[in-house]
Amino acid sequence: MASERRRMAKFQAIWSTPPTPCMSFHSCFDCTSVCDAWILIALQCLLELQREAVFLWTSELENMTNICFRAFEGSNYDVREIVSKLLGTMLATALMAKQAPRQGPRRSSLEEVMELLWGGFLRGGGGGSFLRASGDILKGGSSVSRDVRVGITQACVVFISCLGSKWLECNFMTLLALVLELVSYPRVTQNPAEAACCRCCISFILRATVGRLLGERSQVLAAKEICRVIAKQKMAVGLNMETRLSATDVVVSQHILVCTLQELGGLILGLGSTAESLLQDPSAGLLDAVTSVLLDPSAVVRLTAAWCLRCVSVAVPAQAAMLMDRCLERLTALKSCPEAVAGYSAAIAALLGAVQHCPLGIPHAKGKVVLGLAEDLLRSASQNSRLALQRTQGGWLLLSALMTLGPAVVVHHLPRVLLLWKCTFPLSIQELHSECGRGDAFTWQVMLEGRAGALCAMKSFFLHCRDLMNDEVIGRLLAPLTCAIALLTQLPALIKCYGTQVKNSSVVFRLRIYEVLSLFPPKSYEESFGILVKQLLSDLTSLESPACTGLTLLLSFCHASDAPLLGLATSDTDHLFIEEQVGSGAGAGSLEHDPFTIHQQPLDVPLPLPPLCRLSQATVHLFGLLFPHMAGAQSTQILDQFSESLKQLKASRQQNAHIHMVSALCFGLKCLGSGQRGLLPEDTRKPALRLLLGALESGSEPLRCAAAEGLARLVQTADDAAFTVSITQINFDKLKLVRDAASRSGHALALGSLYRYMGGVSSPQHLSACVGILFTLSQDSTAPEVQVWALHSLSLLIDCAGAMSHAHVEPTFSLVLRLLLTVPSAQVEVLQSLGRCLNALITTLGPDLQAEGLFRSLCLMGCAVMQDSSDCLLQAQAISCLQQLHMFAPHYVDLSSLVPCLCGILLDYSVLANLCSSYLSLRRAVVACLRQLAQREAVEVSEHAVALVKDLPRRDNSLLDITIKEIGLEGALFSLLDRESDPQLCQDLRETLNHMLGSMAVAKLSHWLKLCKDVLSASAAAVETHQEEEGGDRADDDSIYTCTAESGSPFSHPRWSTRVFATKCVCRIIAQCESGDRAHFNMALAQERRLQESADFLVLYLADLIRMAFMAATDPSKPLRISGLQMLLIIIRKFAALPEPEFPGHVLLEQYQANVGAALRPAFTADTPPDVTAKACQVCSAWIASGVVSDLLDLRRVHNLLTSSLGKVQAIKEVQSQLYNESTVTMESLAVLKAWAEVWARLLQLSDPSAEPPVAPAGTGLLRLVQANLSMLSRLWLAALQDHAILNLPHEYAVQLPATGGTFYTAETAEQARQHYCSSWAAILHATALWLNSMGFIVLDEDPANLSRPVTPTSMGQSTSLASIKSPEDINAERFYLILGISMEFLCSPHSDSQMENITYCLHTLHALFDVPWPRSKIGNDQTLSVELLSVLHRLIVTRESPGVQLAVLELVRQVVCAAQERVREKRHSAEVDDGAAEKETLPEFGEGHDTGGLVPGKSVVFGALQLCLCILVRKLPRLSPKLTGSNPVPSRPPLALWHSDYQLISAALTILSELPSICSPEGSVSILPSVLYLLMGVHRELLLQPPGAALGLAVSVTLQALRVVLLSPMAHAEKCQGAWAHLLRCALNTLMDFWDSEEVFHGVNEISRLTILTIFLRLAGPEVAAVQPLLARSISKFQGCLECKDPVVLSQTYQLLLSVFQSPAAVVAVSFIQALGGALVGHLQAIEKSRPQNTEEVQAVLAGVQALETLVSTAEEEHRSQLMPILLHILISFLLDENALSSASIAARSLHESALQDLMRIGPQHSALFKALMVSFPSMKARLRAAITGNRENMKAKAAVYPALSKKSPTIQLKTKFL
Repeated sequence: MASERRRMAKFQAIWSTPPTPCMSFHSCFDCTSVCDAWILIALQCLLELQREAVFLWTSELENMTNICFRAFEGSNYDVREIVSKLLGTMLATALMAKQAPRQGPRRSSLEEVMELLWGGFLRGGGGGSFLRASGDILKGGSSVSRDVRVGITQACVVFISCLGSKWLECNFMTLLALVLELVSYPRVTQNPAEAACCRCCISFILRATVGRLLGERSQVLAAKEICRVIAKQKMAVGLNMETRLSATDVVVSQHILVCTLQELGGLILGLGSTAESLLQDPSAGLLDAVTSVLLDPSAVVRLTAAWCLRCVSVAVPAQAAMLMDRCLERLTALKSCPEAVAGYSAAIAALLGAVQHCPLGIPHAKGKVVLGLAEDLLRSASQNSRLALQRTQGGWLLLSALMTLGPAVVVHHLPRVLLLWKCTFPLSIQELHSECGRGDAFTWQVMLEGRAGALCAMKSFFLHCRDLMNDEVIGRLLAPLTCAIALLTQLPALIKCYGTQVKNSSVVFRLRIYEVLSLFPPKSYEESFGILVKQLLSDLTSLESPACTGLTLLLSFCHASDAPLLGLATSDTDHLFIEEQVGSGAGAGSLEHDPFTIHQQPLDVPLPLPPLCRLSQATVHLFGLLFPHMAGAQSTQILDQFSESLKQLKASRQQNAHIHMVSALCFGLKCLGSGQRGLLPEDTRKPALRLLLGALESGSEPLRCAAAEGLARLVQTADDAAFTVSITQINFDKLKLVRDAASRSGHALALGSLYRYMGGVSSPQHLSACVGILFTLSQDSTAPEVQVWALHSLSLLIDCAGAMSHAHVEPTFSLVLRLLLTVPSAQVEVLQSLGRCLNALITTLGPDLQAEGLFRSLCLMGCAVMQDSSDCLLQAQAISCLQQLHMFAPHYVDLSSLVPCLCGILLDYSVLANLCSSYLSLRRAVVACLRQLAQREAVEVSEHAVALVKDLPRRDNSLLDITIKEIGLEGALFSLLDRESDPQLCQDLRETLNHMLGSMAVAKLSHWLKLCKDVLSASAAAVETHQEEEGGDRADDDSIYTCTAESGSPFSHPRWSTRVFATKCVCRIIAQCESGDRAHFNMALAQERRLQESADFLVLYLADLIRMAFMAATDPSKPLRISGLQMLLIIIRKFAALPEPEFPGHVLLEQYQANVGAALRPAFTADTPPDVTAKACQVCSAWIASGVVSDLLDLRRVHNLLTSSLGKVQAIKEVQSQLYNESTVTMESLAVLKAWAEVWARLLQLSDPSAEPPVAPAGTGLLRLVQANLSMLSRLWLAALQDHAILNLPHEYAVQLPATGGTFYTAETAEQARQHYCSSWAAILHATALWLNSMGFIVLDEDPANLSRPVTPTSMGQSTSLASIKSPEDINAERFYLILGISMEFLCSPHSDSQMENITYCLHTLHALFDVPWPRSKIGNDQTLSVELLSVLHRLIVTRESPGVQLAVLELVRQVVCAAQERVREKRHSAEVDDGAAEKETLPEFGEGHDTGGLVPGKSVVFGALQLCLCILVRKLPRLSPKLTGSNPVPSRPPLALWHSDYQLISAALTILSELPSICSPEGSVSILPSVLYLLMGVHRELLLQPPGAALGLAVSVTLQALRVVLLSPMAHAEKCQGAWAHLLRCALNTLMDFWDSEEVFHGVNEISRLTILTIFLRLAGPEVAAVQPLLARSISKFQGCLECKDPVVLSQTYQLLLSVFQSPAAVVAVSFIQALGGALVGHLQAIEKSRPQNTEEVQAVLAGVQALETLVSTAEEEHRSQLMPILLHILISFLLDENALSSASIAARSLHESALQDLMRIGPQHSALFKALMVSFPSMKARLRAAITGNRENMKAKAAVYPALSKKSPTIQLKTKFL
């Protein structure tokens, strides 16, 4: 113990020495900065020592805390971070020992621990005990440095985090009181800046502990306790006038209120919609407590309360309208109270600003009410001087917030707002001068505040309503802006006259005018440039306060890559919020500095800087925007004036002015370089260069960085190579002369920055010179600061040079590695710069690293050196380098060492419970690297991570390593995702998990599903549903109404956002399984495979999927409910059709119908948000349409939900109170109508008799239920469609829109409603068309039943007023053109492939429409409309490759052609009736083409249909097009392989082609016939070249049928065109012959196909075509060739076709074929006697030949028949077998024998005379026949004897009783 005390005294002696200058930020690169390294080492030793040395946190605890307090003095971030960890860990250990039951040394209580911390916070590191210093504390004294207070704040966070979330839950009340006690000491609130800093420290403590450690339920409890504190403090301050508190107590209470309100707002934001239960809890009284604070006398308290109400509105959007109504009511009632006016106006403004984050919005009327109230406040401001300032500020604050509602709201109020702006400013400059002589200080203060408020409203208008900024509005705003600019010249006189009171208001006024002008086009106020530039120069050179210096101003003008040079390590840490209190010279921000920030977009509490600081920023910004618009001489003069002003200033004022001038110049050059204003004049370059070179040698790091950035911009705007070289030479010369570190570092940075915007280094010589100088500076170990800047410049130069720097890669690698090995570890900034150089080298080499083994090894070596460093930022750079190396050379990065390193970093920094690395950059680098690795090697990454933690011992306080052991790396990433709040880091975590899921989920299905289930069930509180249903329908659902959290979950209360991501992961798993093994969606196959192999299949986890969806869908969090419903929807769609193998006739989901109903029911309650109800409607429709439920009573549960929603749609107009924007009514109503539409369409599809599978009884009953509401639904569908059509009108028709809006939208919310119509109209359109189809377009004159809301489209003809009664024809026409117009408008220009579903809907809609005769007649009678429709469909065919879409298009084309056929047929029939039979020869002239036969493109239905069919055929069969194949009609290249869908498309196109001649006139048919025949013949030829198949056979048969239709066309026999048709048909037949002779085809079926088409020509074309020589001879030769074929199938078909030809109507054709082929036929049959058939196919061929011969005999003339009949009989008798041969004959021969015998017995009686004569002439034949007949009779008797015996047997089944 004594040795430990001596060691402790040594450390105390080290730290008791006063801080030296070497510990400050500005001298951190000095050689004496090694002290910081020694301090860090000592602290690390103590951090390890306190684990074992008990005395450190017992007897020496107070001394240790004093030592830590002294260490905080003048410390940098690294020191503060480790000291705070040491202090917090010791205090937590002391407290945990106090609470432990064991005996031991003296321990501390929580009060004592906090007393120690707050003692340091109050007195700093000055020593002495807290009690001895209490008198000084109470009296107030010298302020404590912010380093100490920030360090103690971080230590307090570590202290609470070490104790853990359980401890925090139990001790939150006590801890909250102790933390808030801090602001009760006057010393921490002795001035506004100190008070703001103290409040920030308390807010950070609460946010970093309560916001991160506690789960959602614990946060709700914490919020309730904070509400009690707020109520208690408010009661103490008082509205209780009986008890007067001291001013100090009031101030303390106000600070407590600010801290608690900020934390309450943060908690509510984090909870989201889960906070709704907190708001509804009467015991908490949250809203009452916060609203009462709005009357507090303190402005910052009122504004913080307003921000808290904004958080409530963002988290629970349903509260926004109610809170706004409440505040509007209170403000109207308390207009005479200044605090009420200020507080409630701020609250309303905050609520309006919250609408930006609420997609559901607020009612549109609220904007009008707010505007009226703002006008009232502004008008009444002058009536009461006591309220003038508050009313003026409140009025303009409301108007500024009103602008955040966007152009859709503001456009309706813009004239009134423009008038207010006009009245606020003088109408002319003369009036402005005259008012300057009037008024007093207070009047001018109110006037300046009012005009500043008006300018702020303008700024808000510009930011949120840019769409309204047209020339007219800009012109009307110029007048007040001009007067505001002119008022700038009067401000000095007013300040001089009225003093400070007006001075503060003038600062705000100048700030506002600068901000507004920065948004305004500079060209519009060029006349005022003189006044503005003069004022800007005055502000830049003579600022009243030097508060805004350094990082606060210059950071936005420095390049992002230079941030490491500025010491911005804290910008990538979790302590950024509190560390800004140290680095910011302007003091802590506070809401009271700018109340107008209350409605800005960021969700975090706004903390604006003081007006003077923001004025300097606005001045610089406006000057930069005006600089490109200044004349060359003017800009030169201004820059010279800058230089002169700097010479006249001294010390800090000079540096402050220098910072502002350089910032202004940098931004001006940036605007000039990025605009189109030309180049910087040469005369202006010199003063600009002089100003920037002076800044390069400044002692301020930010100023040097800004100067280097300015030089780069100067080179860019000059665009002169010589000028660039001269600047480079100047830097060379300066580096040779100057010796101070600041100047050398500045010029070194300039060398690397010069080429940043030039696209690369221009010359290798310049590059070599720059690299050489930077090499020299980088090795100057006596000046670490110069080393840092030179190495950083070198990395920039390598990046800019690109491939040109390859010559310097090897020496640069040598330099980097040498310095990495030699630079002391204390000089971490140098090492970090080396890391940036290494990163630049890897980027430069890129893919060359795969071949460059040496450089690759050097990279790996450098990364290894950096990984061994204890500096977090250097480790992050090492990981980033390895990540880049993996990207360029992935095979050379060893994952077995990299992944454990990454996971080890996460493990090392999670030793303390709930803590990880405070450096956000390190965590980002680790996760970003894991994300990239998981993209390619997710499985390997996971395996290496698990292998790492398996070898590690289980640590008591480590959580992440335990998580990896139990649920893998992905589980650890889920835990990190739940704890992290940085958006980029969370996005990387989600992407990493998505990559791992994509690679591993299917292979490890059970693991991933359990992981997601654990996340979802960890926070699943008991959910009980007490709703009751009539008739006890819900009795079955009791078992699933309660969902309890599973025990043993590795996750503890995950946030709702993490659970939402888990549900999305489950949906991705389902999608991945869908594209994998089909067993995932087949229960029987999955069970079978599960027994055979160790594999998981998704269908086996269906119960878990339903459970997860149910938990998510019934969660209090609205985003999670929507995700759960989406997951349930996916499950229904994917699993609805899966059968249950154990119960045939049932499906798997049938057993989960109660779960589905219970998950859906909460979404239809009255208080459910509309977007949740809309998603639930989608799930309902999918569930009903899925056909899962077979019981109508069970299905009625979900059906009743949709029915109730339909009633809600009807009654919505009657609801007075509205919580959301009117567009949400549109969204919900359309979602309901869309759901009903999908149900109706699906039920109609199932009720189709041809539907597969047939409709179930429940579907039939449900169809009747839907039909009961169909009358109402149809009217609402039609109304929604007309709304959609109106909203889609072009902008030029906007004036014609209904003034009151439509049925489901209001005029004010038309823009918001349009998106909801876009997502619903297609399904509604389809359902409407199906309804009209089912009604046959018959109008029923019945009144709307229970229709409580008007239907806009005059009920589409259903209006009952006498003045607007329409005929059924008019009603039908309105409906027809509405549906057709919407469909064609969308099909003309579908936006993307994502609209494929809507395209399908439109095509099916048109198909259903044209399936009814009346609409078909409308399209048929309007040829222009038909042509336009065909044109749209042709465009769709060209742009969409989907076979389904193309088939639907062709079906529509067929319907259009059918409509044209009906029109032509009707006209011809009418002409026949009217004109009589005498003039029938003129009747066929109806149709396209008329007398000329011309078909005009763009006006012809025939041409449009032909064009469309040709498009399909040529795309599938390119050889049809001569342009694609060349002039050769028979191209040599092989045909393309066709799919089944291709054959379907070809068949549909051919069907349409065959109908086209029927809608032409005779002359027109002659024009179209060549194309039709060419395509028919060409398609037939191409099809015959395809390999045989079922689809090919169908297509060939369609081709043949199409040819039949053409040949049988009436036009073929019309008198006017008969000759032309005959000629064209002969040409086609000749072409067929030519194709037959020229190409090789697949023999067999294709030969038969060619012979079939030839037969069709011979039978149907007529003798004028078929009987013409040599076509007839060639036809006969084709048949003759087929008769010689040895294939029995071909021979059989040839006989059959020959039989058809023998029966040809053209006698000449039949006779020619009989004469030519009759002998051959007889010869073939006679040869059968010698070679009997051996199989069934040969028998069928013989029988077909016999049938042909029989037909030949029957068709012969009587005199020839007597000669032919003996031949037939002889052949048949020859087929008979004798008794001996029959018993041993084959089956084929016996079959032929029986068939011949039957034919003889049939033919003999018909020709008895010839038969008898033949028998007499040939006795052998007679004997043969007699023997066959006798044998046949005996066979019949034998069969008759067998059948009775069989019939006498018992039909019963004899059971087997003996089994042995």
